[in-house]
Amino acid sequence: MSKEAQVTEEQKQQEKTQTEWAAENSGGASNSADDASEAAASDEWGHQGKVQDAPGEAGVEENSPTETAEPAAAPETSDASPEEFMAMEALVQANQAFTIQLEELKSQYARLAADFDNFRKRTQKEKLELEAQAKCATIRELLSVVDNFERAKEQIKPQNDGEMNIHKSYLSVYKQMVESLKRIGVSAMYPKGEEFDPNFHEAVMREPTREYAEGIVTDEFRRGYMLGDRVLRHAMVKVAAAPEDDEETPASETPQSPQE
Repeated sequence: MSKEAQVTEEQKQQEKTQTEWAAENSGGASNSADDASEAAASDEWGHQGKVQDAPGEAGVEENSPTETAEPAAAPETSDASPEEFMAMEALVQANQAFTIQLEELKSQYARLAADFDNFRKRTQKEKLELEAQAKCATIRELLSVVDNFERAKEQIKPQNDGEMNIHKSYLSVYKQMVESLKRIGVSAMYPKGEEFDPNFHEAVMREPTREYAEGIVTDEFRRGYMLGDRVLRHAMVKVAAAPEDDEETPASETPQSPQE
C-alpha cells in the first residue's frame, strides 16, 4: 500500500472517531458528522451517492397516494327497465318459435324426399311394366306366324328340286324369325313328359294310359312361349289319366263275427 493511501486511511479513522464522539455528546453534531461523512463518500465514490438516494425518492413517489394510478372504475350495472325485459322475453319466445318452425320444416322436407323417392321408384316400375306388356302384346301377334311356319315344316314334303328350294327358302325365314325372338328373350316350352302345371299349361284332353303316371303331359297340341319370367302363351297339352280298370275297385266282403 502506498503512503498516500495509508495517510488517507488514517484520516478517515480519525474522522470516524471524532464523529462517534460528537454523536455521543450531541445529536446535532451527529447529524453534521453524518452529512460530512455522506459528502465525503459522495466525493470519494462519485455519482454512487446519488444512485443510493434515487431509490428512496422513487419509493416516496410510489407510496404517495396522490401519484398512484387509480384502479379502473367498474362498469355501472343497473337493473333493466320493464320495457327492456319485455323486449328480451319477446326475443326469446320468437327464437323458440323459429326453432320449432325449423324442425317442422326439416321433418316436412324429409317426408317430401321420401315420398318423391317412392314416387320415382313406383313410376320406374310402372314404366317397365308397361314396356313389358307392350312387348308381350306385340310378340303374341307374331306367334301365329311362327305356328304356321312350324305346321308347314311338319306337313310339307318336297317332291322335287323346285319344291325343295321353296322349302329351304321359307325355313330360312322361319329360322331368322326364331333367332330374332330369342334375342329379345322369348323361349319355347317343351312340356312333354313334365308334370302338368296350370300356370304354364292348358289341358284340353285327358287320356287314360299306363305309359305315363297320372298328371303327366303326354302330348302337345300348341306350343307355349315365355318372355323371361312371363308367360306369353300357355301350351295346349294332353294329360295322362289313370286307366279305367284301375278306377274300379272290387267290393270287399264283410267278415262275419264268430258265433259264441
